[in-house]
Amino acid sequence: MAETFHPLIERWFSARFQNSTPAQAAGWESISAGQSTLIAAPTGSGKTLAAFLWSIDRLVKRALNGGLDERTSVVYVSPLKALGNDIAKNLQAPLTEVYQLAGREGVLLPSIRVAVRSGDTPARERQLMVRRPPHILITTPESLYILLTAGRSREFLKSAETVIV
Repeated sequence: MAETFHPLIERWFSARFQNSTPAQAAGWESISAGQSTLIAAPTGSGKTLAAFLWSIDRLVKRALNGGLDERTSVVYVSPLKALGNDIAKNLQAPLTEVYQLAGREGVLLPSIRVAVRSGDTPARERQLMVRRPPHILITTPESLYILLTAGRSREFLKSAETVIV
């Protein structure tokens, strides 16, 4: 596991998995060096978790240091069919479990906001994203196109540091 993960993230990962997969280890090495990274590996090799965990780690560090800004840092683009599984397995579960671990250890961890933007997203939620951008935005290619062509949403996407496709 990358040595630069926050100890809370390292403890969560170690409690959940025996080791990182080769795809994760290689991906984390490249990501930690600040490089654009392509992880090409078979289904089930941990590619999505590799990208999400690094992003969660960065946001947890910011949250604990008081630097979790009101901006979108991560944009995840996924085909609609895979969206539900990817979110549940590779983002929501780790986030929930990291928060539970932090609570057990007495660590107050500010909320990392996640929002989904697809063709089914109600207008009220779309408006909320513009007023109070999520830290992690999950979207489809079609919805990303719409977001990029609308001035107000394009504005909140400017702060994104990580794009996961």
